[in-house]
Amino acid sequence: MTTRRVTWTQANARRLARQGLTAPAKTSPAGIAAAMLGAHAQVLSAAELSVALRLDGGATRADVREALWTDGSLVKTYGPRGTVHLLAATDLPLWTGALSAIPAGASPMPTAVRMTAEQTEQVVAAVGDALIGAELTIDELTEAVVERTGPWAADPVMEAFQGKWPRWRQAMHTAAHRGALRFAPDRGRKATYTSPGVTPMDGPAATAELMHRHLRAYGPATPAHFAKWLAAPRGWATEQFAASAGEGRIEEVAFEGGRAWVAAGDTEFPEEPPRGVRLLPYFDAYAIASQPRELLFPGPAYGRALAGGQAGNFPVVLVDGIVAGVWHQRRSGRRIAVTVEPIGDALGAARRRELTQQVEHLGEMLQGRAELTVGAVTVGPHA
Repeated sequence: MTTRRVTWTQANARRLARQGLTAPAKTSPAGIAAAMLGAHAQVLSAAELSVALRLDGGATRADVREALWTDGSLVKTYGPRGTVHLLAATDLPLWTGALSAIPAGASPMPTAVRMTAEQTEQVVAAVGDALIGAELTIDELTEAVVERTGPWAADPVMEAFQGKWPRWRQAMHTAAHRGALRFAPDRGRKATYTSPGVTPMDGPAATAELMHRHLRAYGPATPAHFAKWLAAPRGWATEQFAASAGEGRIEEVAFEGGRAWVAAGDTEFPEEPPRGVRLLPYFDAYAIASQPRELLFPGPAYGRALAGGQAGNFPVVLVDGIVAGVWHQRRSGRRIAVTVEPIGDALGAARRRELTQQVEHLGEMLQGRAELTVGAVTVGPHA
């Protein structure tokens, strides 16, 4: 049997289309979050924009907030790589089942800061118990965890922005991955947490399904791509691919001179290259998950738009599906000053007109009035 060959241009065009980046999708915020496999929400306004820009019908950040805090079709929690994401609520059993099944690597914490495996289990159980039927601030949750575990959990040993955090907080993402914690609406300026009220899927089944969805959204992909996206051990990812290949759930293709995989039967790709200008915010899922990264960030874009090789730290301008600029916004009331710094010569006269339209659309999504300036972006990467 002849191995299907897939070019970068074909893969890129399909990824863009499936994410609502070729044309806005006629679906809901939760539908978009499911298609893009989560919107990175460490900066919540960026997640709101990531979702809204993919939606048809003049969606705004208010629509995303309603889905998150009013109808509950979106959930804010710790997702892939242990970072905060917006996920479709209906997918939460899948996510918790898969993320809790990833082998834990060596702790990045200094020896004196780390918790034992037994202590981690105690913290996860305490968090789950404390949050049933409650919405607690971090201070209230700390008090509840310490009451249920012991004073060691309160030891101020974790380096924080100002001061130190209690020891137990290093297990917050673990508690979320086990289905014990998610974010609740803010109480004033303070974040609160509650129970997701879900039962995680069986780990192996959830992992296989998440890998299948990743291949549909970002394939062709390799075990190394999947491992990087999840911050998981590469050997473990290789085992997952081998098992799914043995079951006939995925199939091999030739991609950019090497071996890669797609979901079984999912071998149709567009012949037309991607076209158009798009503005992607901080940590947009497309910029983070699309591989090979050197093709998405070609030439000088690799040095300018990546921070030490880390995608997402700069908002980026896509021109015909590749990164061709960085941008920044500054808001004052309803006025949104948008500065776009082109990389190379991809922004000719026709593209400038598209860029202007995209900036106007950005203002509409953010419920303001956006004004474009083309020039140097002097703001550094988001940490």
